[in-house]
Amino acid sequence: MTRAEVAERVGLVEPAYRRMERGKVLPSVTVLHRLSLTLGLSPEVLLGTAPQATGKKSSRPPLLDAETAELRRLLSLARKLDAEKLDALLHVADALTR
Repeated sequence: MTRAEVAERVGLVEPAYRRMERGKVLPSVTVLHRLSLTLGLSPEVLLGTAPQATGKKSSRPPLLDAETAELRRLLSLARKLDAEKLDALLHVADALTR
């Protein structure tokens, strides 16, 4: 599903959805509920407060304080990127997880 399709299904314009994806704005409870239904993910997973179920048991322990700080720093840096650089970062992160 494309960003435009997701945005349309949850009742947002695509630029607003992109800002939400990048963490620039948080969704309202209503939009979070619609996103959850549209994407088939729990609100906790969408907000990054719960691991996404993959059918495999993770060998990693829950996030430690140091990891949380590193993730916050990464998110803070990512929020400063323009759309093109953010897309490049996502491709790199995706490649690193393979």
